[in-house]
Amino acid sequence: MTRIAFIGLGNMGLPMAKNLLKAGHDVVGFDLSDKQRAAFEEAGGRTAGSIAEAVREADVVITMLPAGEHVRTVYLGEDGVLAHAKEGALLIDSSTIDVETAREVAQQAAAKGHPMVDAPVSGGVAGAEAATLTFMVGGPDEAFAAARPILEKMGGRIIHAGGPGTGEAAKICNNMLLAISMIGTAEAFALARRLGLADDKFFEIASQSSGQCWSLTSYCPVPGPVPNAPSNRDYRPGFAAAMMLKDLRLAKETAESVGANTPLGHHAEELYAALADAGYGNLDFSAIFRRLNGEI
Repeated sequence: MTRIAFIGLGNMGLPMAKNLLKAGHDVVGFDLSDKQRAAFEEAGGRTAGSIAEAVREADVVITMLPAGEHVRTVYLGEDGVLAHAKEGALLIDSSTIDVETAREVAQQAAAKGHPMVDAPVSGGVAGAEAATLTFMVGGPDEAFAAARPILEKMGGRIIHAGGPGTGEAAKICNNMLLAISMIGTAEAFALARRLGLADDKFFEIASQSSGQCWSLTSYCPVPGPVPNAPSNRDYRPGFAAAMMLKDLRLAKETAESVGANTPLGHHAEELYAALADAGYGNLDFSAIFRRLNGEI
C-alpha cells in the first residue's frame, strides 16, 4: 500500500483521489475548501490541515491545481511540497499549466532528489470519475516508470511524451487542436442548417466522409446525433468553455514565447473569449455552436 498525498480536491482532483482510495492506497487529501475536504472524508479518505502535514509521510505527492502560479506556490513556497516532502518522494503534477513553470518546478525538485513528472489529463470530469483519463506525461524515464502504476489507477491511457514539460506541451497543443476542430464542426452545422440540410443528415454524411473528426462523431455540438454529448443536456459541461479559454490562452502565450505561427489557435482564443465575455463560460465548450449559429 502506497502512501499518497493528493493536493487539490476540486472537480477533477476529488474523483481522481477517490479512485486511488478504491485501489487500496492510503490517501491523505488537502484542499483550501472545507467542503471539498469533507467530501473526501465522506468517501473514506483522510485529510490534512496543511500541505506540510499532507506530504510529510507520503511516498507519492499528486497535485491538481488551477494554474501555474498555484503550482509554483504549492511546490516552491516556504510551506510547500519541496520544503516538507520526505526524501525521494515521487512528485506528480496533473495541473494544466505553462511549460516554463512545469520545467522550472521539475528542475528544483530534481535538485532536491525528488523524481517528478508533469502529467496533465484529457477526459474531463466523466473520465476522472470512471478512471478512464488519458495522462500525457513529461519527465525522465525512471520517474515515468515509477509514476505509471499510480496513474493507471486513475486513467486508461498513460503516454510518455518525453522529458520535463512535454506532458504540458502535449496537452496545450491537443486542446488548441480540439478547439479549432470544434469551431470548424460548429460552423459546418450552422451553414448546413441555413442551406436546408438537416442535422442528422449532415452528421450521417460528414461522419463517413473526409470531414470526420472527434468533435463531430464523439462530441457533436448539435443535439441529436451523439446521445451522450453535452449538446443533448443543454450544454452542461463536460469541459467548460472557460476552461477551454484558459488552455487557449496558454497555447497563445506558449506559441508567442517560441515564435510559433498559430493563427487559427489565436482566432479560436478570440471566439471563446467572446463566448465567456457574453456570460456563457460555464457552458460546455461545444456551446460555441450556439454562438456561431446566432442563438446566444
